[in-house]
Amino acid sequence: MKAVVYRGARHLGIEDRDPEPPGRGQVRIEVAYTGICGTDLHIYHGDMDARVGDSAIIGHEMSGRIAAVGEDVTGWNVGQAVTVMPTRPCGRCAACQRGNSHVCHAMNFLGIDSPGAMQSYWNVPAELVLPLPEELPLDHAALVEPVAVAVHDVRRGNVTADDQVVVVGGGPVGVLIATVARGRGARVLLVEPDPFRREVAEGIGIDTVDPRSTDVVALVNDRTDGAGADIAFEVSGSAAGVTTAVDVLTTRGRLVMVAIHPQPREVNLHRFFWRELELLGARLYQRDDMVEAIRLVASGAIPARQLISRVEPVESASAAFAALEGGGVMKVLLDVREGNK
Repeated sequence: MKAVVYRGARHLGIEDRDPEPPGRGQVRIEVAYTGICGTDLHIYHGDMDARVGDSAIIGHEMSGRIAAVGEDVTGWNVGQAVTVMPTRPCGRCAACQRGNSHVCHAMNFLGIDSPGAMQSYWNVPAELVLPLPEELPLDHAALVEPVAVAVHDVRRGNVTADDQVVVVGGGPVGVLIATVARGRGARVLLVEPDPFRREVAEGIGIDTVDPRSTDVVALVNDRTDGAGADIAFEVSGSAAGVTTAVDVLTTRGRLVMVAIHPQPREVNLHRFFWRELELLGARLYQRDDMVEAIRLVASGAIPARQLISRVEPVESASAAFAALEGGGVMKVLLDVREGNK
């Protein structure tokens, strides 16, 4: 089988390996498509070497079909379409004991802490597998995991109908958050400087604004009769994005911090005091979020075809990562199927 192997900063290898049979409690999945996300880029840049060792198989956004089942596994059929929730909590830490296993203190994140989905055959614990509707195209299904991120973020922000929502950052997750929030009846504005990302978002009906040429706070105030936004999502990972997300909020507005900020940011805490704002972290997702994400993608509520910019064969993994780095794309997938059939 083929496997994409991380060998150090900006160095990926394609290896031929013999697939291993699934162990007790595992299923073997014949992987169809694997998405490349921002975390994978961080790994590719060498920023996560403390967690990801040499010769690691990465990737966690995926779709595929059951190829075999191990001992003590029931309820799965060979050929069944599936995806994987790539988070395996310890079950013992304080977070797990309090029902928050999605932010487990000792999380095994598949594709980071253990082998991931960028391989033709992937053995995973059966309890992490979720069924997909047979009518759902497998390339579209590779978006389920990032959609689950968006579903969790929107739930974390408690978005309801007629809420004024500002999403700062129009990458894949930002666009998905905007789409999920709009599906709940919210009025959404996406803040993004990159013209390609704005074009994609506008193409699926999302209002966008370029913060380089428009006073975003003034625009939001104009749209809300001076009140401000009910919820802001910071998805840009930038200092300017944090400032914008805080400044657009109404009294008792909620800021949901989605992006990973590698360094501390200055935050206008006086505005938090003055308007009684709330700051909410949003890290991963729960199983219910994955189930809802499958429903949204399968129903067409997520415009998967418009969001998938490029599909590369697994042998071109380096080119796929370079394309994502270079911009001008939204979602990039690897076709991991044997012979790209």
